Amino acid sequence: MSTAYVIVTLVGAFMAAFSAASIFFRAKWVVQPLADYSVPRTWWNRLGVAKAAGALGLVVGLWVPAIGVSAGIGLVLYFAGAVITVLRAHWPSHVAFPLMYLAPVAASLVLGSVA
Repeated sequence: MSTAYVIVTLVGAFMAAFSAASIFFRAKWVVQPLADYSVPRTWWNRLGVAKAAGALGLVVGLWVPAIGVSAGIGLVLYFAGAVITVLRAHWPSHVAFPLMYLAPVAASLVLGSVA
């Protein structure tokens, strides 16, 4: 296991956990865009749980690779869905935000596969 893989994985996990906490604590800079994108309020907690589970899975994946890969794939799909949601809501200037969260998770999957 390379140092780069561990660092990138932990960064991805931290970012996903931060994003989950932002939903749980209803940070205005997160939930206002969700409302603007017409994401139902009833989904918000579930979305936070998905991100928190993915973050935990990435960390556990440092010891149990199958869990890390599953969590990574789940988070990549989650943030790809967020990109689609942003684009469907006609807010292209906001696409960078889900891509910013997706990048370290995707990099973790790539680094894990070459290690």
